[in-house]
Amino acid sequence: MNRFFPLLFLALFVFSLQACSQQHDSDPWTKLDSIRALIVAPTFANKAYLITDYGAKGDGVFMNTAIINDLITRCSENGGGKVVVPKGVFLSGAIHLKSNVNLHFEDGSKIIFSRNPQDYLPMVRSRWEGMDLMNYSPLIYAYQVENIAITGNGILDGNADNAHWWPWKAKKEYGWVDGMDSQLASVKQLTQQVKDRVPVEQRIYGEGGFLRPPFIQPYQSKNIVIADVTINNAPFWNLNPVLCENVIVRDVKIITHGPNNDGCDPEASKNVLITGCYFDTGDDCIAIKSGRNEDGRDVAVPAENIIIENCIMKDGHGGIVIGSEISGGAKNIFAQNLQMDSPELDRVIRLKTSSLRGGTIDGLYVRNIKVGTYKEAAIRFNMFYENPGDHLPQIKNVWIENLQVEKGGKFGVLIDAYKESPITNFTVINSSINGVDVPIQSNYTENVVFSNFKINGKIIESIESANNNKKEKSEKF
Repeated sequence: MNRFFPLLFLALFVFSLQACSQQHDSDPWTKLDSIRALIVAPTFANKAYLITDYGAKGDGVFMNTAIINDLITRCSENGGGKVVVPKGVFLSGAIHLKSNVNLHFEDGSKIIFSRNPQDYLPMVRSRWEGMDLMNYSPLIYAYQVENIAITGNGILDGNADNAHWWPWKAKKEYGWVDGMDSQLASVKQLTQQVKDRVPVEQRIYGEGGFLRPPFIQPYQSKNIVIADVTINNAPFWNLNPVLCENVIVRDVKIITHGPNNDGCDPEASKNVLITGCYFDTGDDCIAIKSGRNEDGRDVAVPAENIIIENCIMKDGHGGIVIGSEISGGAKNIFAQNLQMDSPELDRVIRLKTSSLRGGTIDGLYVRNIKVGTYKEAAIRFNMFYENPGDHLPQIKNVWIENLQVEKGGKFGVLIDAYKESPITNFTVINSSINGVDVPIQSNYTENVVFSNFKINGKIIESIESANNNKKEKSEKF
C-alpha cells in the first residue's frame, strides 16, 4: 500500500499540470503581456547631426544621397545619435542606416526619393516577395545592424506613380502598355532559382530586372523603431523588416495605392509591435510573412510574437493578413482594438497559403475589431492561394473575439481547406456580422467553437448549421 502512494501522487501531479495547461490555452491572451515585455525601444546618444550643416539642400532639386549617407556613417562611427532632416524638401536616392543612428525628421521635412533606378545601385542583398536576391537597394535599407530608428513628423515620398516604378508590375491600370518592360520574366526566373537553390549571390537582378524595391527594409537587424512618419507613393511593399528582432512600428501613417503597396510586412521577424498606425493601401494593410517556398523552409524562421493594436485600416486587400509567403510558419500573432471601414477593403482577417508554400500558422488571436464595411469576407481562410505543391500547409488555433461588423460584403466566413489538413481549433465568440449575402461557406474544419456569434442577426450555433455551400475542391494533395 505504501508503494501505491508515490504513484498516486505522481498521477495527480501530472493531471494538475495538464489542467493548468488546458486552462492557460483556454485564454490565449495570457501570453500577451509576456510578449510585450520582450519588445523594448532602443536609446540613442545625445548627439545631433543636421544635414543642412553639411551641405544638404531642401529645394527638391539638389541630390542629397551622399551627404545623408556620409552623415549616417559618421554618426554611427562616433557612437551614434540623430541625423536630423530639417524643414524642407530633400531629394535623395537610397539611404542606408547604420547601427546606433536615429534618422529624425523635424516638422515640415520631406524626403522625395529619386525616380531614377540608377540611384538605388549598387545592388544589395534583399528580399522580394519572400525570395532572396541581389537587387536594387530598398529606398531606406539596413543590413545586419542594431539600434536604428526612423522618427519624427516628416513625410517620406517614394515618388512612384503610373509613369515610374508601378508600370513594371505589367498591369495596365498602373501605366503598363503592350511592349513595355516588366517584372514578369524576372519573377519566373527568380522563382526557379529559389526552387533550384541557386546561391543568393548568383541571383542578380537590379538593372534590367524590373523588380521594384521595397520602401523600408531592415534585413537581419534588431532593435528597430519606425515612428510618426508619413509614407506615400511606394514603389513596392512599404515596411518590410526581414529576419529582424525587437521591432516597433508606432503612429506611422501609410497612404499609397500602387501595386503590391502592402502597408507593413514583418517577415520571419520576432517580437514586433505595430501600434497606433493608419493604413490606406493598394494591397494588404498588414501582412505577416516568413519567406517563400524553399527560401522560407530552408531558413525555417517563423514570424513570431507579433502584436498589432490601436490601428485604423481603410482600403486594402486585407486588414490583418497572414501569408501567402509563409513557408517558415507563423505563431503567437495578437491583434486587438482595431478599426476598419472601406468598401475597397476586401477582407477583415485573411490567412492565405498553399501546398506550394507549406508552413504552419499556429496561433492568431484577434479581439475588439470594429468594422464599418468590407467587400468580400470578414474571415477568410484559403489554402489554395497559389499553385499546388508537395508541402501541405496547416492552420490551427485561431481565436476571434468581439468582431463587430455593421455591414458586411458577400461572405461572413469563407473557408477553403484541404480534407487532409482542415482548419483546426477555430473559435469565434461574442461577435456579430451584419448585411452579408452568404453567412458561411466552408469545407474542411475540425473543432470549431461558436459562442454568442451572430450573422445577419441570427445566432450561429455551429459551422454546419450556417454552411450555405460546402465548397468541395477538386485539387488533391
